[in-house]
Amino acid sequence: MNVIIVGCGRVGSSLAYRLFKDGHQVAVVDRDSQAFLNLPPDFTGRLHEGDALSQDVLIRAGIEQADALAVVTNSDPMNAVVGHVARVAYSVPIVVTRNYDPHFMPLFEEFNLQVVSSASWGAQRIEELLHGSSMHTVFSAGNGEVEVYEFVIPKKWLGRPLQELFAGNECVPLAVSRAGRASLPENDLIFQEGDVLYVSASFEGISGLRSRLSRSGTVEE
Repeated sequence: MNVIIVGCGRVGSSLAYRLFKDGHQVAVVDRDSQAFLNLPPDFTGRLHEGDALSQDVLIRAGIEQADALAVVTNSDPMNAVVGHVARVAYSVPIVVTRNYDPHFMPLFEEFNLQVVSSASWGAQRIEELLHGSSMHTVFSAGNGEVEVYEFVIPKKWLGRPLQELFAGNECVPLAVSRAGRASLPENDLIFQEGDVLYVSASFEGISGLRSRLSRSGTVEE
């Protein structure tokens, strides 16, 4: 895969090196040549000094043949504009952008860009940890708008049906693991000791689930 990374700070250099070690063809763009020093010595991808807003720089980096592009500078306007140009003007199949300041998120949404917001994602993870439960995130889609969680069914829910635990469509049961074997849960499933439940939920949905669990026993520590 031919990949262009715009921005060679801590995130960009780490991403470029990971892709390089996985065998991809990687080109890195940064306006400051000193930023390339963030890359490990054995990185042999292509380095392009210049402003990614320049058409010449993007073409030199190979955007016309790129399979994917990630824009991860610390400038949200730069990330949004370059991502938009890559999608619209060059039809790059996969474009991922970094959101540095959550206040700029509407800009990315206006351009309909796939975006990763470390600040929003990190705040949500910390909030979950502050709940102090053993409900763990095992997969995150997008910026955490929808995630997959796992948790052990608490003792006060043993002997009760799965359908009692769910209300609305902000939280959906995906699988149940029992005695080491996973299966798709039916609504009439009766919880047994040791059951591990996997659910897909928005933040509102998982908050509602935690509330229901707390009214009838908390998630096991």
